[in-house]
Amino acid sequence: MRRRDLLQGMGLALGGLVAAPAVLRAQGAAGRVVVVGGGVGGATAAKYLKLFNPALQVTLVERQPFYVRPYGSSEVLNGHTTMQALQVSYDALASRWGVQVVIDTATALDAGRRVLRTAGGRQLPYDRLIVSPGIELMYDAIPGYSREVAETRMPSGWIPGTQTALLARQLQAMRPGGVFVIAAPPNPYRCPPGPYERAALMAEWFQQHNPAAKVIIADPKDGFVTDQTMMLGWNRLYGFNPPPDYAQKISAGAELKRHADGASGIAWIRGSQGGRVLKVDAKTMRVETEAETIQADVVNVIPPMKAARLAVDLGLTDATGWCPVERIDFASQRVPNVHVIGDASIADAMPKSGFSANNQAKAVARAIVEQLAGRPAPEPVWENTCYALAGSQYGLFVADVFRLVDGKIARINGKRFLPLDASANQIRLGARYQQAWLRTFTEDVFA
Repeated sequence: MRRRDLLQGMGLALGGLVAAPAVLRAQGAAGRVVVVGGGVGGATAAKYLKLFNPALQVTLVERQPFYVRPYGSSEVLNGHTTMQALQVSYDALASRWGVQVVIDTATALDAGRRVLRTAGGRQLPYDRLIVSPGIELMYDAIPGYSREVAETRMPSGWIPGTQTALLARQLQAMRPGGVFVIAAPPNPYRCPPGPYERAALMAEWFQQHNPAAKVIIADPKDGFVTDQTMMLGWNRLYGFNPPPDYAQKISAGAELKRHADGASGIAWIRGSQGGRVLKVDAKTMRVETEAETIQADVVNVIPPMKAARLAVDLGLTDATGWCPVERIDFASQRVPNVHVIGDASIADAMPKSGFSANNQAKAVARAIVEQLAGRPAPEPVWENTCYALAGSQYGLFVADVFRLVDGKIARINGKRFLPLDASANQIRLGARYQQAWLRTFTEDVFA
């Protein structure tokens, strides 16, 4: 696994996406762009608008004075990082790139007059509006679960914050031999490898601090992104025996160990085996699935998701709960002169990930600069890479390239995953890539 060969083999064409700032600076026309949402998508869009055309007036509207990054946040649970380390400042966007950062809450827009209104009484005119609202967790979709339960007894922590810190405290204080249940979400959801990486990181932590403890994943799905490479890691590190159909696939590329039944630190109850969660009881700490009722010590519910409430309030969602967009420039199909990027958008084969939001933001920034100058938006090429850990020194990934095919965003590359026959050095290198990516990606977005 040589990264240069991998990227060349995938045919990445990012040069056509972001490599022409000097030309755009010379040719671009000034205008006013307001960006709502200071997460990965919104911050990237604000920065790259100014990079492509410094003459643009770019305003970023964000409720919080700093960003708490979700990517890498599961490492708070095993003490590898801290909640404070997840916080990212907007200072560089303002001081280095000239973005006007407004700490306020967007509440409504006047599409006819092209004005965004905020809770603080501001009326912000725009030529183009970019909305990157993120996700909302549907706590009430699971009987017995609610926001109050999540904040007191069964934290989700999928949007990092106080629930993440609570979950870390619960796990680190769990009784010897306790049971940690992760209720995985249905598709689509933010960060497809995330629940399974979280399970692995805690299985590794338990090996050192609570060796009799067990992680159980209750899953409504029969598979997940990186499933074969992740299960191979679980097999090698935690005594996990993959289901027979997966064992057959994995064995074609790597040697699997056969472990004694019940010896694994991880159990995966897939959808066809009754893994879908029917209800939870926060008082008794029980999780009822289609197959059985599990008595747990710590429960991490990752509920179904939809576009954040702001997207609904601005009239950007459809019956699916997500935001339909024109694929070439992510222009809203609901409201003119508005673009919706990131997790909230309907992006076909592109996953809901920070990497996707970053790529979408760059493409939309390029499109807006061109359109304001009276030129058509170029057809973009997008990519996504999700790094994940099966252990602190066991890295893996999924990497994809996307183009428009028949008006939809389609994956065009073949090889996607860390090879099953990857060497021990390549696996360790994958873990280093993951840690390096956390730093460089954050710098690309916010610095």
